[in-house]
Amino acid sequence: MTSPAGERKELPIRRDDDVVRVRQLVRSYAQQAKLSLVDQTKLVTATSELARNTLTYGGGGVADVEIVADTRRRGVRASFIDEGPGIADVELAFTDGWTSGKGLGLGLSGARRLVDEFNLTTEVGRGTTVTVTKWGR
Repeated sequence: MTSPAGERKELPIRRDDDVVRVRQLVRSYAQQAKLSLVDQTKLVTATSELARNTLTYGGGGVADVEIVADTRRRGVRASFIDEGPGIADVELAFTDGWTSGKGLGLGLSGARRLVDEFNLTTEVGRGTTVTVTKWGR
């Protein structure tokens, strides 16, 4: 359905500064894909949360960010991959207000609401991958 439409970059997520770099890259790609300012903000917010989760709960990992297109539109896809402990109860992890740490418990559920496509795969003891896509209107 989609094919690469432009740039693609992989960034490590090992420290707080890396979360900032991911956020900056996502904003730049969202602008290149001509997402509206509202959609840019939604995507940057979602990916910032996911990058932070990758660092905090996954012990670090990578972000793979790319501009994508199909026959009608362009967008940005970002994947967050870690080899951390995984998520034992995915349904519980999507419950607003629930957190396994000290956060507000809005990271995964909030990120899912802000994007057009959201895919999570996880295996306890092996890690988690979250992929999100935001399409231009």
